[in-house]
Amino acid sequence: MGENLAGRVAVVTGGASGIGEACAIRLAADGAAVVVADLNGEAAAAVAGRIGGRAVEVDLAADFDAAALADQADVLVNCAGLQHVAPVHEFPPEKFRLILAVMLEAPFRLARAALPHMYEQGFGRIVNISSVHGLRASPFKSAYVAAKHGLEGLSKVIALEGGGRGVTSNTICPAYVRTPLVEKQIADQARIHGISEDRVVEEIMLTEPAIKRLIEPAEVAELVAYLCSAPASFANGSSYLLDGGWSAR
Repeated sequence: MGENLAGRVAVVTGGASGIGEACAIRLAADGAAVVVADLNGEAAAAVAGRIGGRAVEVDLAADFDAAALADQADVLVNCAGLQHVAPVHEFPPEKFRLILAVMLEAPFRLARAALPHMYEQGFGRIVNISSVHGLRASPFKSAYVAAKHGLEGLSKVIALEGGGRGVTSNTICPAYVRTPLVEKQIADQARIHGISEDRVVEEIMLTEPAIKRLIEPAEVAELVAYLCSAPASFANGSSYLLDGGWSAR
């Protein structure tokens, strides 16, 4: 930790909790002025207050002002996400549209708003929080898997367009992280399957990784910080797995 990002503005979506909160805290520790963007304005303000940042309440599924949020961003971390679990033939179309809007269209719109400033100064870091589900599929998560697969493609296109102009774009692909989103899934699965929450974690979530535990948000944030650092200036267009060996199968 240091002043690696001193004088830089970092915009983190979903910054009020989970991975986003951890990223906001970690980037602030590197000297960045962090904009904590979240649907929950009160929670965003609490995080921003702790790190000397600025909170913005925003609904990424709505017709939000991407330029107002990101056109001065030197670092953009697309982290906001949600989940819905159902088989395709029962999946609500409005939920599918919502998940793609928040997790794929919003990152596109924010990157589109941020890139002119990044290009002008010859520096930019875009880190897209993807998932092992950006590279692998699981049943009952059609919208989430589709959105994350799409985010992988979007990130690579930005990497190819921006690489020669000082802008890098990468994804991070964790397995299950200990976040409110995952805690809710654990409770939902326990209810659906009629088993304890501990058994959900052991028998459903940790079957694929060789390392049998959930990832902590701070571990993801550490990789985000690295990808924004000077030693990572050649890291571009890649997907960085934090999946405990899941994708090694």
